[in-house]
Amino acid sequence: MTSAKLYLAIAGLAILGIGAYFALRPAPPQRSAQVLTQAEFVMPQLSSEAQEGERYFNAVCATCHGQNGLGTDQGPPLIHDIYNPGHHADQAFMIAAMNGVRQHHWPFGNMPPQKVTSGEVARIITYVREIQEANGITYRPHKM
Repeated sequence: MTSAKLYLAIAGLAILGIGAYFALRPAPPQRSAQVLTQAEFVMPQLSSEAQEGERYFNAVCATCHGQNGLGTDQGPPLIHDIYNPGHHADQAFMIAAMNGVRQHHWPFGNMPPQKVTSGEVARIITYVREIQEANGITYRPHKM
């Protein structure tokens, strides 16, 4: 067998092996991409810090992110699996609110910095995390 034929045979086996891997590997866990409606939304009993965060959220964030963080035609829902704490840590929310953030998951454009203090954002984060958890959005490690 010539070296060219041997090379082609090895390459063919490698391609078959890769194909078999993708065909036989277990399916990744399904993550809900569903956007909740107001009717599906569950409002938990909020802690006092989250109640304060809800007031700040309604004053600063709800215009774009919607009532209870369910999104609008101007901004994405925060009560969505993409914002689970393993993918977007609390610090990501802090940075986005304080400094603005480039569009990256949704087609709404860039988010400008908001006129809030870090303490207000911390309470908003508590509010968002409590309602996320009540709606089944919990920490999952982010894997690239």
